[in-house]
Amino acid sequence: MSSAVSTEPLLHRGFRQISGPRFRSRTLGRPPPPAASLSCAPKSLFRHARRSCGSGPRRGGGGAAALRARASSSGAAVLEALESTDVLFEEAFPLQRTEAVEGKIFVRLDRGKGDQNWQLTVGCTLPGKWILHWGISHVDDVGSEWDQPPAEMRPPGSIPIKDYAIETPLQKSSMTMDGDEFYEVNISIESNSDIAAINFVLKDEESGSWYQHRGRDFKVPLMDSLRGDSNIVGAKRGFDLWPGTLGQLSNILLKGKASEYKDKEASSDLEVSKQKVQCLEGFYEELAIVKAISIQNSVNVSVKICPKTAKTLVYLETDLPGDVIVHWGVCRDDSKKWEIPAAPYPPETKIFKNKALRTLLQSKEKGNGFWGLFALDEEFVGFLFVLKLKEDVWLNCMGEDFYIPVSSTRSPSLLRQKESDSTEISGKTAETNTEVSSTAYTDGIINEIRNLVSDISSEKSRKMKTKEAQESILQEIEKLAAEAYSIFRSSLPTFSEEAVLEPEVPVPPPHICSGTGTGFEILCQGFNWESHKSGRWYHELKEKASQLASLGFTVLWLPPPTDSVSPEGYMPRDLYNLNSRYGNIEELKDLVKKFHEVNIRVLGDVVLNHRCAQHKNQNGIWNIFGGRLNWDDRAVVADDPHFQGRGNKSSGDNFHAAPNIDHSQDFVRKDLKEWLCWLRSEIGYDGWRLDFVRGFWGGYVKDYLDASEPYFAVGEYWDSLSYTYGEMDHNQDAHRQRIIDWINATNGTAGAFDVTTKGILHAALERREYWRLSDQKGKPPGVVGWWPSRAVTFIENHDTGSTQGHWRFPSGKEMQGYAYILTHPGTPAVFYDHVFSHYQSEIASLISLRNRNKIHCRSTIKVTKAERDVYAAIIDEKVAMKIGPGYYEPQSGPQKWSAVLEGRDYKVWEAS
Repeated sequence: MSSAVSTEPLLHRGFRQISGPRFRSRTLGRPPPPAASLSCAPKSLFRHARRSCGSGPRRGGGGAAALRARASSSGAAVLEALESTDVLFEEAFPLQRTEAVEGKIFVRLDRGKGDQNWQLTVGCTLPGKWILHWGISHVDDVGSEWDQPPAEMRPPGSIPIKDYAIETPLQKSSMTMDGDEFYEVNISIESNSDIAAINFVLKDEESGSWYQHRGRDFKVPLMDSLRGDSNIVGAKRGFDLWPGTLGQLSNILLKGKASEYKDKEASSDLEVSKQKVQCLEGFYEELAIVKAISIQNSVNVSVKICPKTAKTLVYLETDLPGDVIVHWGVCRDDSKKWEIPAAPYPPETKIFKNKALRTLLQSKEKGNGFWGLFALDEEFVGFLFVLKLKEDVWLNCMGEDFYIPVSSTRSPSLLRQKESDSTEISGKTAETNTEVSSTAYTDGIINEIRNLVSDISSEKSRKMKTKEAQESILQEIEKLAAEAYSIFRSSLPTFSEEAVLEPEVPVPPPHICSGTGTGFEILCQGFNWESHKSGRWYHELKEKASQLASLGFTVLWLPPPTDSVSPEGYMPRDLYNLNSRYGNIEELKDLVKKFHEVNIRVLGDVVLNHRCAQHKNQNGIWNIFGGRLNWDDRAVVADDPHFQGRGNKSSGDNFHAAPNIDHSQDFVRKDLKEWLCWLRSEIGYDGWRLDFVRGFWGGYVKDYLDASEPYFAVGEYWDSLSYTYGEMDHNQDAHRQRIIDWINATNGTAGAFDVTTKGILHAALERREYWRLSDQKGKPPGVVGWWPSRAVTFIENHDTGSTQGHWRFPSGKEMQGYAYILTHPGTPAVFYDHVFSHYQSEIASLISLRNRNKIHCRSTIKVTKAERDVYAAIIDEKVAMKIGPGYYEPQSGPQKWSAVLEGRDYKVWEAS
């Protein structure tokens, strides 16, 4: 599918002024997974047999068959009543829903063979493809890094991950636990070794989820520790969890949850004493976990016309479990506007807000499913419905209402067909789904916002509302506004090329606005996870300034500059102390000055979400800060149990390794704005890379950027993409929408790393499924396809690659990734390790081509091919590119194409 439209429609710009939500916006439904992931596709059967009607169900007195249909507890009477009527329409819709299954991870330490041998067992009671990602800590280790265990400790099937970890698959046990099967792996330990601890996380390969303890690594200490540092808490003999320098000791495994696995969310620096445990003690501990599994059901709908009564009979049956409610209505034309038909209605039917009907389906005689029969007048042309299972579980058709044509005079082809014939849970709250029609729903949102605004205004004038009540109302307004925005975005019209493309005129690039640069930026990440180890990184990088400028980079991202508990800088402590493992404050100033001399702007990596305390409170909790910003526990959010803050609840996701800062506090925002302005004036930073922005509302980011006025700013909003049965879904609209919502909350003053595009590139290149690189409208499927001027595209960084390798780009395919991001819209970012590697000349050639053709963040793109083994696109009608082993050559038209770059499975052309 080809489309030649701007990847940044004008209507998107009109909605950037919404002062974004604190929470994720709610929509009417999620997009479906790709058709390939479904076990079957719907089959439509249209029959026009000549049969007599008999006595079908009637709205009024009806006949005997109608009475039997209403009274019977099974579907037999209904089928008997329908047997003699003409079949107008029949279709089976597959339903895909997610169900939470509870299980447990267990950890056991037993004696092995011999006095000096022990065996550690890690297992899980839930089915799946489980992988133990693990490593060890030695006696003399300082820091949070893992080491690989010796070869004799590695169970069969283990695979080394770089030089720091091992991945071992769990095997199905020959035994059972409480009658259930389970999976386990056994690790042999010699108690006289110098291994101080075993660290691990558990990965579910099917879903891509990582299971940790409170978002941090499991740690099984094998030795005692001494209290040589006030930040170290010793573990007792046997099994414990060591959360590191923050001193939170837990002897009980609480309910865990899946999270993106990142070492900076793992335990902090930990010093292990050389004093060995004289006598290891066995233990057995369990951790409750919940895993979401996909379940397939179906709903069958048939429509028949009874010539005797002129009624349309809609028969619906499903194998869904529990109480199934049909939320339904009818429509008179193609507008599909919901309305309620006249009574009578099926049994167990209630009117919902005068906008729809809700009917509880009847159980079949043997209890294996439910059914319902709906009799409609001939004036209606469509039957609309969604299914409701629980208060928070709704089933619809690919994010929209089921629409069934019911008029005998209309062609059956009017039934809405989609690219992927599937349905999926719209995992939203009942509050979100109460009004099913888009028009009625958005009208309801507008009215609710008006009512809330009127309420808070009137109550304020009478001073009857508490501050908490007012804040609650304001948050509800924000959530409703986010819903309206999401509905608007999903209904954007497709613009023609003429309506969107602006004529090319030879004018200098305009200044866009604070925080987003000019649009022609090319960013280089100037460090990796190991850069701190030399202790003189600023000096080393300064020597590369001229080389980076010659390669074509215009922006450099530097590591966190502050004093930090972790050497990498992501656990900041004293914000005004800029003497770090990378160098001192004077070396930092010299570095920034040097890059300015070669016309490269510099971004500082600022960690605003959390901060490590320097003192304990009266309860022994680390939540009192030191240095120039000597905050107390009022600066810490109240809903993180680890640090007992006295602030307000967090406006985002908590980062459990350090106290989460409460940005709703006026003194906190004032101090942080002053600090950012100080960094701008004292150091010379031109902008910011914002760490872990999921942790606090984007509206606070807007406040900080308005104060510090950066040239460029980009946030790290990283969460999991959508998967079905362990395979990435084709449609990642929900994922990129969350990133868009955060950008919108900043009022568009910052961009965000395009995690969606990185994830889709992974799947496309690893699985040779290049069709994934085009969405349903023929546009790029990541953030770059919806808001390219705010999308910072990348394929690797210090978390995903380097020595951490938590989400490493497919090996050997890096240049395909760079051929994509360096020719496409958005702002491309290149990782340090790739710049200074054998890829350097190829990357430099792509940067030169981008600059030569003036490709920028808003460039237009036409996807010309997206198939199994090849993806191709034309950018600004100046550059054509393809990646993948498949064949592609751009067709010559007004312009002729000349190949200018070619590498392993990629090729680029320029228009001559």
